[in-house]
Amino acid sequence: MKNMMRSFALMAAVGLLFTACSKEDEGTTTQQPLTETTVRDLPADTIIGLSSIGQPFGSGRYTLFSLERNAIVPNSDSATNRWDIGFRGTTIITNSGVSGPGGGGGFVFVGTFQDLKQVPADSTIRVDQTNNLAIPAGSNRGWYVYNAPVNLVTPLPGRVLVFRTATGKFAKVEILNYYKGGVTPPASASDQIKLREQRYYTFRFIIQPDGTGKF
Repeated sequence: MKNMMRSFALMAAVGLLFTACSKEDEGTTTQQPLTETTVRDLPADTIIGLSSIGQPFGSGRYTLFSLERNAIVPNSDSATNRWDIGFRGTTIITNSGVSGPGGGGGFVFVGTFQDLKQVPADSTIRVDQTNNLAIPAGSNRGWYVYNAPVNLVTPLPGRVLVFRTATGKFAKVEILNYYKGGVTPPASASDQIKLREQRYYTFRFIIQPDGTGKF
């Protein structure tokens, strides 16, 4: 009988020790560092010709991209939540509102990529509406500026695009370049070179998989 009681006491002590260790482990769990990913030369409806008045045009289709999977998504999946953002020329759409069926959206954050550690609590995640996209289109309105005299597009400094993905995760994106190879042609380059080399995005992003806006 005494041996049995000692066995029960030993088992109880081991159980308490295991529980204490488990609670201690839970209390010291730290967030895994997030990975910064760079995407290079993502085609964005590259130019295939010029109109009768000299306006460049492409196929008119967006390149759809999944931030969660770091992959281009076929246009046949445009009516799904498999993509998060889409690129066509200088226009960027989100999988939300009039652009897609997902729960996406976004806004333009004024500040540096490194300094954005948390989606501000007072931020408004916009969804795409007709003629009013979450990421505003047009020079000096969203992520870029167009220099008409030299016919070049360059990213605005201090602009970070914050996206809510189609499934509700958060990501921050910085557009680094708009030209093939990640190099903006010199102002002296011919218009032919500038047209041929444009609409290839290089950008970096960090996505937070736990659903919070902490980066």
